[in-house]
Amino acid sequence: MRRLRNVKIVATLGPASSDYATIRALFEAGADVFRLNMSHGTHDDIRARHVHIRKVEADLGRPICILADLQGPKLRVGTFADGPVELVEGAKFRMDLSTVPGDVTRVNLPHPEIFAALEPGATLLVNDGKIALRVDDCGKDFANCTVTVPGAISNRKGVNVPDVVLPVAALSEKDRVDLEFACELGVDWLALSFVQRPEDVLEAKDLARGRALVLAKIEKPAAVKAYDAILQVSDGIMVARGDLGVELPVYTVPPIQKRLIRGARAAAKPVIVATQMLESMIESPVPTRAEVSDVATAIYEGADAVMLSAESAAGKYPIEAVTTMNNVAISVEKDPTYRQVIEASRNIRRESIADGIVAAAREIAEATNIKAIATFSQSGTTASLVSRERPRVPIIALTPLMSSARRMALTWGLHCVICEPQIRLKGAVLAAVKAAREEGFASVEDNIVLTAGVPFNVKGTTNVLRVAPCDERLISNVDPE
Repeated sequence: MRRLRNVKIVATLGPASSDYATIRALFEAGADVFRLNMSHGTHDDIRARHVHIRKVEADLGRPICILADLQGPKLRVGTFADGPVELVEGAKFRMDLSTVPGDVTRVNLPHPEIFAALEPGATLLVNDGKIALRVDDCGKDFANCTVTVPGAISNRKGVNVPDVVLPVAALSEKDRVDLEFACELGVDWLALSFVQRPEDVLEAKDLARGRALVLAKIEKPAAVKAYDAILQVSDGIMVARGDLGVELPVYTVPPIQKRLIRGARAAAKPVIVATQMLESMIESPVPTRAEVSDVATAIYEGADAVMLSAESAAGKYPIEAVTTMNNVAISVEKDPTYRQVIEASRNIRRESIADGIVAAAREIAEATNIKAIATFSQSGTTASLVSRERPRVPIIALTPLMSSARRMALTWGLHCVICEPQIRLKGAVLAAVKAAREEGFASVEDNIVLTAGVPFNVKGTTNVLRVAPCDERLISNVDPE
């Protein structure tokens, strides 16, 4: 099953998309990656969805990537004695550690770590930023505030603290349990919420022990500030625009998105753009023009993947949402302007032999009548470097490891194929030619470009570039031994 576009589509599973038939229909409509949201559903629910995905994978013969999204710590106020209260602008309001139910003057905030980090002048945001409080004075167990943006506050509404780095670990106790469950289940990627510093990512990677790759969700101002350091230790990035738009002025999010995408691309690490991409399709079978433009913008910027959340998890039209996103992607990538934008943003520091090999492969493919670039990749690193080049021709990523094929399915342009382990160059060339023809990328009259590393099946040895005819009879004396 060959996609007609390079950007990947991530579809979140949920109550509207939990059975085998719907998951298969979502994949056939264009979903390349399925997101399991650990914030919702039991482990039994998650396990059942995982089983269905792997059955679809086996039935259709295509590697499918699974992303488990960890919830992260949730900072919430306590309860109110008489239900919701209305906070008016200029009113005084106190948050403290007292467990007494709240009223119009105060409420419990059961998070001493927040009080420990606050300073006068800091901002507290409640209920996704609908209410804003300015901290006037504070101590280890309280914060006296003034209401700057009024609104209704009710039981257990979320709290955001945009101005400070909180002494809160990205992994709650629930997240640690969920991480171990997801890794044992066999997911391919973990999305880490509440990242503020590179140490948060390193802790998750230490717990994952290589069983899954770790993707850092950039959703807090602290993560934006520390982005370069976080990117360096992460396997991938998610631009989580929901919380970014709460904790930062919403008009700053588009330039931040552009910078995060370019940084991840330069590092050859996959980047997902997420949150509210086709939000209206939760209730409507068609999106707004603004939503279509939003998806298109992320694709023009070179994102590896665009993501659906509630649209596919709980919406009325999950398959239509994937179909729409697929059609938008195909339309954008056919636009000549798309190639101009992508190539103008190709800002890559080439410092290794592998960097040079993949750059040369792209240039040869684009300068001649080459039908595809085939790359052998044990771990996925070389395939990611080829993807970073954003070539005009398809990329066939060959690997003997199903785990690597699944992980690479998140990366821009990679059509992943499982092949036999190779020990000689001639065998690799023949395997690449066979894959190019069987997967519909080339015919017997065509040529492909091959990148590989000798010795084979050793990480980080990319050192071979070869133009190969797709007629096996013309492949001779490739490997004299």
